Amino acid sequence: MRNLKVLDISYNNLMGSLPQCFSKLTSLECLDLSSNQFSGNISTLKNLKSLRELSLSNNFEIPSSLGPLFNLSKLYNIDADNNTIYVETEMHSLAPTFQLKHITLSCCGDIGSFPQFLYHQHDLRYVDLSNINLIGEFPIWLLENNTNLHTLNLANNSFLGRFKLPFLSHGDLSYLDLSQNSFYGNIPNEIGAKLPSLSFLNMSENYFGGSIPVSIGDMNYLMILDLSNNKLTGGVPEHLAMGCFSLNVLVLSNNRLQGKMFSSNFNLINLEELRLAQNRFSGGIPDCLSNCSFLSTLDVSTNQLSGEIPRWMKNLSHLSTLDLSHNKLVGEIPRWMGNMSSLEEIVMSHNHLEGPIPMEFCQLNVNLKLLGLSVNNISGNLPSCFSPLWISQVHLSRNKLQGPLTNAFSNSTILVTLDLSNNHITGNIPNWIVRLSQLSYLLLNNNHFEGGIPIQLCNSQQKNISYTYKGRVLTCLSGIDLSCNKLTGEIPHEVKNFQKILVLNLSYNSLTEPIPPTLSGLKQIESLDFSRNNLSGKIPSQLVGLYYLSFFSVAYNNLSGSTPDRTAQFATFEESSYQGNPFLCGAPLPKNCSTSRPTSSMSKASTDNGLIDMNFFYVSFVVSYVMVLLAIASVLYINPYWRRAWFYHIEVGITSSYYFLEEYILPERFHCGNM
Repeated sequence: MRNLKVLDISYNNLMGSLPQCFSKLTSLECLDLSSNQFSGNISTLKNLKSLRELSLSNNFEIPSSLGPLFNLSKLYNIDADNNTIYVETEMHSLAPTFQLKHITLSCCGDIGSFPQFLYHQHDLRYVDLSNINLIGEFPIWLLENNTNLHTLNLANNSFLGRFKLPFLSHGDLSYLDLSQNSFYGNIPNEIGAKLPSLSFLNMSENYFGGSIPVSIGDMNYLMILDLSNNKLTGGVPEHLAMGCFSLNVLVLSNNRLQGKMFSSNFNLINLEELRLAQNRFSGGIPDCLSNCSFLSTLDVSTNQLSGEIPRWMKNLSHLSTLDLSHNKLVGEIPRWMGNMSSLEEIVMSHNHLEGPIPMEFCQLNVNLKLLGLSVNNISGNLPSCFSPLWISQVHLSRNKLQGPLTNAFSNSTILVTLDLSNNHITGNIPNWIVRLSQLSYLLLNNNHFEGGIPIQLCNSQQKNISYTYKGRVLTCLSGIDLSCNKLTGEIPHEVKNFQKILVLNLSYNSLTEPIPPTLSGLKQIESLDFSRNNLSGKIPSQLVGLYYLSFFSVAYNNLSGSTPDRTAQFATFEESSYQGNPFLCGAPLPKNCSTSRPTSSMSKASTDNGLIDMNFFYVSFVVSYVMVLLAIASVLYINPYWRRAWFYHIEVGITSSYYFLEEYILPERFHCGNM
């Protein structure tokens, strides 16, 4: 084995520390130990003087100085990402004998300052030092000392200060990632001249300010540009839109850019991904984008765009993600959008769109995965043929949809969120919802549903699968909101089957019968709202076992008996959770549950002998009342001034009563009105 030159034992389940016999493989030139379960240090490798390429990924504890490898003079390639990188207590003062061309130390560690051995390297081509919490300023010396460097990845560290460029132009650097650091100040204006060969530039998630440098337009090879999540101002330079003709991905989201997106001078015809969300762009969606025939992602959400959705968009045959949400767009949803068969995500919520959902959307049943049209003025019925097979998110809340929920979404069996709240949908809750076995959130509140809660819904077999939507983890079944409808009948005892549910809101309906004790089986529930119904009977004492409950309300029903014991979570609920139940008693209500009886009335004898003649009292009261009314009428008839004053005060009283009703009584009565 002494003559062995190549040893590859990667992607096994080897464990333990490296055996000492490895030190005898003195002819070894290439060693790959990656993706095993080794532990310990790498000191065993210090005698492998012939070693040229070394891969240690996903295994060891490695000192940031690479001290055990200093004497390997032929070593030029080190892959050591996804290890535990640590700082030695005793630093090596000597320079290493190797001259590296390729090094990756990405993840994981807390190194601090730059490893000293890097100051002695002059032929580096590829450097990945991401995710190891390096501190200090941008290492301009790394570029100046290594003129052949083509890849530099310093993402997700703790660099701060201004980004500086080398004194001379660096013609070989093609990949630069400075994202997720704390650089500030302006991006240098001469970046295009000093780094002309960049094809990948990511400076996102920093604190860069000022305008986008015009010289970026000189980067003719640039394919990916990400300057998102900074504090950039101004607009998109026209020279960038003309000069970066190789650009495939442009991401400028979450800045302070303004004005029109692009002028008519536009040459980014190779764009595949355009993300300009969360800026202050105004005007219409520019017509110049009609030339981007390869565009697959267009996200211009959260701007101040106006006008209608342009007709030329139907020619973007590769478009799969369209996000126009949070703008000021008007007009109807275009019917031709249903012919864009590649669309997977349509998000146009928070605009001023109107009219119905086109029947042509039924042609999107094959590929559509997300539909977001909330907070618009969309009306009409949901097309019964619209039931995308692979859709997981439906957000149609706060519109003017009407009619019954027929077969729309009946075949969307992997639906995770169905939000139809705040519309005018009528009829019964359909039984086909039981087939949505991966449903996580069912929001049908503030509609006009009637009938009972389908028992089949409670019997559905929810799979224990998690999904992520906009940063939130959704677990089946996490929430049901059927509030503010016209539902009748009882709360099904089978609701106990919602083992994973977190939120259940059935308030503002006409539900009757007692609260089922089986609710005590919802061990993970955090919010339970049954207020404003016609529930009767006692509150089940078993509910005190719901230890995660943070909100509970059974207010304004016909419940009786005592409130649950004030233990665990129920010790935190105040009077508002129980008020409006006349026959309910016990803390925290002011009415206690004592059995005291009212005192007996006076005996008939004492009344007869007594203190007052009731017949005489009634007659005298009526006569006095009539005389007062006649006196008031006579005075008002004789004195016109008092008459006008009287009617003035009557009018003021009526007006005050009206506004009192409007402000305090009617909002409470019509709490469930659509918004």
